[in-house]
Amino acid sequence: METTRQNRIARLIQKDLSNIFQEETRKTHGLLVSVSVVRVSPDLSVAKAYLSIFPSEKAQEILDNINAQASAIRYKLGNLERHQLRIIPELKFFIDDSLDYAAHIDDLLQQKPGQPAPAAEQEAEEKGEEEA
Repeated sequence: METTRQNRIARLIQKDLSNIFQEETRKTHGLLVSVSVVRVSPDLSVAKAYLSIFPSEKAQEILDNINAQASAIRYKLGNLERHQLRIIPELKFFIDDSLDYAAHIDDLLQQKPGQPAPAAEQEAEEKGEEEA
């Protein structure tokens, strides 16, 4: 269970990270990075940021670039929050795939009863090709 202080710091970090990513993605067209949620450890030393990245095909590549630049992002965050926080937490970034998961569940719910899932159809076709 998170304390009130953790929640306040998480919201502050989320807001400032969103501004940083908005500023950086403004330079590249067709790319959107949004901060879904930030979770801060109880000792306030680590912040885990979950990012929604569009287009999702490039998500892992973009996340790798963001993780490579984590120290520079932490520095920018420190400049923005230097009056609110004494110690800027270490940043760890993860892909938030909850929207993709929700879309998958929605597709499953839209199917007619007895109809195989699209993924199951593809697997069946691949097995049929391997046997032939």
